[in-house]
Amino acid sequence: MPAAARAASSRSARRDPFVEHLLELMAPLAARIGAITAKRMFGGHGLFYDGLMFGLVSGGQCYLKADDATLACFEAEGSEPFRYQSARREVTMRHYLSLPAACLESPAAMTPWAQRAVEAALRLGNAR
Repeated sequence: MPAAARAASSRSARRDPFVEHLLELMAPLAARIGAITAKRMFGGHGLFYDGLMFGLVSGGQCYLKADDATLACFEAEGSEPFRYQSARREVTMRHYLSLPAACLESPAAMTPWAQRAVEAALRLGNAR
């Protein structure tokens, strides 16, 4: 693993091979824009850039942040919104969509999707 990706890995993320793989795939983007980190939360992990959450990992699946400018790209790939069951109902987080499967194959495939998610996070902030 490149040193930049190792440095960006949080201690808890290193224990999750899937999160570690995601950070490795995002290492070229991190080399250009700055550290991408993972933090254990919500029974999964959050993916962060510059203090903003742009992705989440839950149940072995990665979801990336989308906004009005990027939603159509995700929908065209068949991405589904993140859903979870609260005590009273199913909650749908429409601003986090499943990562297209092809992104897991190489950094070149991952980079444009991760960049879209980072850009959406920058536009939206942590408001949603």
